[in-house]
Amino acid sequence: MTAYGPIGRLGRWTTENFRIVAAIWLVIAVGLGFFAPKAEHALSGAGWEATGSESVDVRKLVDDQFGGMSSSALMVVVHSDDSTFGSAGFDKTVNQAAAVLKDSNDVKGVVLPSKQSWVSADGHTAVIQAGAASDSNQMVHAADDLKEELAGLETSGTTVSLTGSSGMWSDFNQANKEAMMKSEVISWPVTLLILVLAFGSLVAAGLPLMLTILGLMAAAGSLYLGTQLFDISIWAMNFAMMFALALGIDYALFIVYRFRGALTSNDSTSDAIAETMDTAGKAVFFSGVTVLISLSAVLLVPSPAFRSMAIGVMLAVAFVLAASLTLLPGVLGKLGHRVNKLSLPWVHTGEHRSPKFAAWGERIWKRPLLFGVPALLILLALCVPVFSLDTGMPSIKVVPEGDGARVGYEQVADSFGAGAPGTLQVVAPNSEVAQATTALKSDKGIAGVMVAGQSPQGYTLIAATPTVDPSDPAMGPTIDRVRDELPAGALVGGAAAENHDLENALGDTTAPAIAIVMTLGFLLLLIALRAPILAAIAVLTNLLAVGAAFGVAQLIFQEGHLTGLLGFESQGFLDAWAPVFFFAMVFAISMDYSVFLLSSAREHWEKSGDAKEALIGGLAHSGRVVFAAAGVMVAVFFTFALSGPLPPREMGIILGVAVLLDAALVRLLLLPVLMRLAGTKLWWIPTWIDRRLPKVSFGH
Repeated sequence: MTAYGPIGRLGRWTTENFRIVAAIWLVIAVGLGFFAPKAEHALSGAGWEATGSESVDVRKLVDDQFGGMSSSALMVVVHSDDSTFGSAGFDKTVNQAAAVLKDSNDVKGVVLPSKQSWVSADGHTAVIQAGAASDSNQMVHAADDLKEELAGLETSGTTVSLTGSSGMWSDFNQANKEAMMKSEVISWPVTLLILVLAFGSLVAAGLPLMLTILGLMAAAGSLYLGTQLFDISIWAMNFAMMFALALGIDYALFIVYRFRGALTSNDSTSDAIAETMDTAGKAVFFSGVTVLISLSAVLLVPSPAFRSMAIGVMLAVAFVLAASLTLLPGVLGKLGHRVNKLSLPWVHTGEHRSPKFAAWGERIWKRPLLFGVPALLILLALCVPVFSLDTGMPSIKVVPEGDGARVGYEQVADSFGAGAPGTLQVVAPNSEVAQATTALKSDKGIAGVMVAGQSPQGYTLIAATPTVDPSDPAMGPTIDRVRDELPAGALVGGAAAENHDLENALGDTTAPAIAIVMTLGFLLLLIALRAPILAAIAVLTNLLAVGAAFGVAQLIFQEGHLTGLLGFESQGFLDAWAPVFFFAMVFAISMDYSVFLLSSAREHWEKSGDAKEALIGGLAHSGRVVFAAAGVMVAVFFTFALSGPLPPREMGIILGVAVLLDAALVRLLLLPVLMRLAGTKLWWIPTWIDRRLPKVSFGH
């Protein structure tokens, strides 16, 4: 009788105890699924800040001592082409908008415009300020609740627009939600079609969707429960949905493919499951752990939004992985040969070894440089633009044209100067106000300075209007320079300063996060494959694919190529979170494919000890899975690139291009070429490392 490892034995146990496994997952699905619909309304829309930064300290201080007039305060812009401030119709609209704001429990106080403050020189634009009575996350929800009622006050020739930081995130999150729903409608039918073509069986094609739905329900329910303890960004749900779909399909593809092949060589379904999980299941386990490790590096970013996004994706991955290792083998064991029911007539359901990919491996073995050199040159050429990549925090361009936040923002900029939407808030002790005011007025980046209020606690709030738009590259240096020039007790905040501090935090953590992801990825592959050279090649080729994807992103999002075709307006830079967050996601996916391919190669090496058989056998048994999984992922990611605000487009294009390049040029071409060139040395391992590593085998 064949001796199986822990995961193989777990697979057999799930088959023999399917009722217990099914009952456990039913409890999880029902229990967490009950809370899942509530998650969307409980998740926060803000959290884009650097925890512990100077700007966050200023926001808390202003909220506490200056009536909530911080970056979280609401701004309502009343604009009329026909009438002006002081006329009956204009003032009526201003008073109606103020009344709506005063009725909100999230508003601490309302400051009406006057000719001395927030009324444009021509009188056609006035700004009402509403102090924040709640934290930044709740103020985004307040903007959700108020913006439609305020917009309803508009009359012919007069607009009423809710803007400011809270209004911007409200409009952006709503546009993002609509885009995600649109993408889901497109991606599910496309995904199902690819799955049917990949599996050749309607029954088998439904299994990945089962994993995906379970992972989503469990992750959404867990996120809702998490909101009872701390703030979790609504983006956590978006990314969790995407990864649950992508990885659920990946893992099911690999396991179901192997199971259908194992059915032809085993007398019992139980043995087929044990063999499947001892090989493909083990690879899925290592793949899932690699993905979790990659995403955990995002936790280094000191920002609630980023950390909660990483946690959301990790939850989805953990549930999908758990279901892949327990529920899926149990269902397969119950189905047995019925997994091939409703098969397409031309499909060989028991075929595990692909003749086409075996032939592809033979060609690479005979002429490796013919295939490897062009692939390497293409990837290196695509990496070149990365060296001129610029990043910045999202500008108002991420909000769709016509939305209230963007309309109000542009009206403020047109009426009060380009820097008015990014007015800096300087809080200084009363004893340092004169010195601080003088320093601000003498700075070349500051257009105007005004004392906005004094607190009983001995502090003064100064409003400093920059000369440039908040997204202008000169804004960051202005903030840094002002901080250096101001007296020691003065602090600089405001929405623009919060963005600047978060961008600096992202820049400081990007290099350490990338280093940690690569190091831990190498160590995990070393444990799984027991081949240091192979693990190093896999990690370095992953980096090459990621670099090429970001090179394409630089050409599209920074240089503006193809923006007309893709239907968006370039900001002139890539959003600052892309290098660390998207790197972790792309690297995780790339490692996913590496584990599938190299675990299969390792299995053939253990059986034969022949480098050629390891290469060709690995491609023949995993190439079709990698190809099909990549097809699904590219389809899913590119649907997110077709609609909605700019950041989801960045995500969809970067991840879609990365998967396309990784599968087409790296996993199925460059990596096999490097394996061919390394030959038997690929599997060498120093004795001292061999003695210290756990004994992991993919053979059976």
